[in-house]
Amino acid sequence: MKKIFIVFVVLFAVAGNLPALNPASYDVFCRLNEVSTFSGLVKYLNADAEQAENLKNIIDLSNDKLKKALVAGNEIAAEEAMNINLGNAKRILTSLQYKKYLTIIELTISNTSKDVLLAGE
Repeated sequence: MKKIFIVFVVLFAVAGNLPALNPASYDVFCRLNEVSTFSGLVKYLNADAEQAENLKNIIDLSNDKLKKALVAGNEIAAEEAMNINLGNAKRILTSLQYKKYLTIIELTISNTSKDVLLAGE
């Protein structure tokens, strides 16, 4: 009984520390999916045609799942969509390309002016 109580206390503590669902943090894949931005991303990653096509499909899938999650207000589904994107990207990109991809995602999320960092490349 004591263990169950401790589990519930930990769950409530963790749930209280979770950030609120923030659509601005999740729109990174929508922003990266814009034609000129995606072209710049592919150039920056030095991705071949097959990698570019697979990455496009991964980003499209992530966008669809994220939109559904945001409409439903489901943060868990939104996180899963992002994890699916990152997991699939890791499978198709080289180690160096994946590090660059993560860097671009992080910079795009933290960019407060909402400008896409790869636009015009």
